[in-house]
Amino acid sequence: MGGIGKTALAVEAAHRARAKGWFPGGTLFVDLRGYDDDPVTADQAVASLLDALGVRGQELPPTSERQHDAYRELLAERRERMLLILDNASDPSQYVPLLPGSDDHRVLITSRDRPDALPVRLVDLETLDPDDSVALVTRALHDTDERDERPGREPEALRELADHCGHLPLALQIAAGMLRRRRHRDIASLVAEIRNAGDPTAVLDHGSPGTDLYGRSLVLRPVLETSYHRLPPDQARLLRLLCLAPGTETGTEAIAALADLDTDAVLLLLEDLAAAHLVTPVRRVDETGSAMRWRAHDVVRGFGAGVVVGHVGLRDEGEAARERVLGFYYRWADAADERLRWLPGLEEPERFGDRGQALAWLDSERAGLVAAVGWAREERFAGTAVRLAECLGEYLYWRRYFDDWIAVGEVAREAARRAGDRVDEANAGTNLGNALGEAGRVEEAINAHTRARDLYQAAGDRRHEAIAWNNLGSALRKAGRVEEAIDAHTRARDLYQAAGDRHHEAIAWNNLGNALREAGQKEEAIDAHTQARNLYQATGDRRREAKAWNNLGIALRKVGRLEEAVEAYGKSLENRQEFEDWYGEGLTLENLARAYEYAHRPAEARTAFLQSADAYTRANAPAEAAQARTWAAELPE
Repeated sequence: MGGIGKTALAVEAAHRARAKGWFPGGTLFVDLRGYDDDPVTADQAVASLLDALGVRGQELPPTSERQHDAYRELLAERRERMLLILDNASDPSQYVPLLPGSDDHRVLITSRDRPDALPVRLVDLETLDPDDSVALVTRALHDTDERDERPGREPEALRELADHCGHLPLALQIAAGMLRRRRHRDIASLVAEIRNAGDPTAVLDHGSPGTDLYGRSLVLRPVLETSYHRLPPDQARLLRLLCLAPGTETGTEAIAALADLDTDAVLLLLEDLAAAHLVTPVRRVDETGSAMRWRAHDVVRGFGAGVVVGHVGLRDEGEAARERVLGFYYRWADAADERLRWLPGLEEPERFGDRGQALAWLDSERAGLVAAVGWAREERFAGTAVRLAECLGEYLYWRRYFDDWIAVGEVAREAARRAGDRVDEANAGTNLGNALGEAGRVEEAINAHTRARDLYQAAGDRRHEAIAWNNLGSALRKAGRVEEAIDAHTRARDLYQAAGDRHHEAIAWNNLGNALREAGQKEEAIDAHTQARNLYQATGDRRREAKAWNNLGIALRKVGRLEEAVEAYGKSLENRQEFEDWYGEGLTLENLARAYEYAHRPAEARTAFLQSADAYTRANAPAEAAQARTWAAELPE
């Protein structure tokens, strides 16, 4: 893409090659200015090349055709290898007539556009690695003043600056120039300006230090504008809309929804944009196979969004596109959520045939889904975004993405509150409360569930009131307020029984058992977990049945019925493994290890702890994995 450093790399490579004696015949360089308003033609370039080769004045042939003939003859006569650099080409017509007629010499061409029709070797340049970006700015500052201590004094600010520049060499070079100019200010001040502006190009171009070593202006926006204005209308439209997509990478289906096109049509346009290096294809592989996703560079995204904002007609087009993609995300997130919650006897959700397919889709789209919920801050999108947040709770809990879960819960609750929709506020508060509880922020969880319960009671919604009581009970238990937890779970159970909701009654029984056990009422806890297990079996919920077996095992162990506890853990593990519930498997194996400890079977306990650590590792729970390994190491030989 523009600003990636093609010219600098080509020139540096040429210098090094000359130093090694690779091109004893010399080097020729032509700037074709392919993206200027008046690009250099092949006819204009050949006259310059002949001049560099010593053909000028009266010796210069009078016509372009004869000049090309003379140029090729000169190169054919030269036996010492030469390097020809044709820089900044936008179209093959600029450089194909300049290629030598023999293989004695070498040619290096730089361009923003990939010439797929020509049999040339292609070298795609990507943005720099973060460490290289930091090194580039650091070296630029130290080359000017080796006493500049800012890079060493502000490493975090320097990394953030590199991130804001998108690790694009041109942007980094501009930033380094600005830091040289403002040498008495810290790096953090520039970072704050960019962060507040929300568009790096606005800040960097405003403070651009001038031109580079090749006489080219150090500015970002004109580079992007020339690439954008060369696009056909359909490609330019798609680029603009892609820049509005939530998340940094977007799947082809979501882009099709943005553009209101079918996937085949949008794929062709995306490939054209990739050939112009305005988007980057990214192949992702999951358990369902590989899929292509598309990424626009952060600087391009900022530019494209700015184009939309700056034009009334394009703003309307952009808002409609965002509404379409938000609807796309909600439709399929809802279907995926239904699959994750599905039980035998319920209607089959659309699209996703099993949990694995639903999880794979949610995994691939997670960043976009979470970002789309953020659109709830805008009135036009609030309703759909709040409903989308509700669809993500079960998934984010399952994958243990608690930070994302809290973020979507907070945004959704605030949006519902602004809209004055008390039921939506209660739903979002329930989602948020569960996330806070799992993250260990139990007092905040208690407040969220208490507010949700009160809102449901005010609305006369007994079913959701029961859910709120149950969730409140779990938060109270985590806070050590077990008597209050027992009361809350009992209220939830009674409400479910009155409504004939056996599945949710099972959930209440299971949670009640945990609270009873912690209150020292062990036999009552065994009865509660047994009730939960039986109801889960009756309703066909094998995933939650595994939880009931695990909790029953804990209660049985507490009263010394170790063999029955080991058997219960075995039943739990069968179901955990069936659903690839790695965190749950880790918990059950940890409890199994404890049972073996109490039974004075240290070898089996050690094995169970190590297996627990492996399961926790698969579940992305490194702290729990480390603790399980420590416990295994502490056991006697």
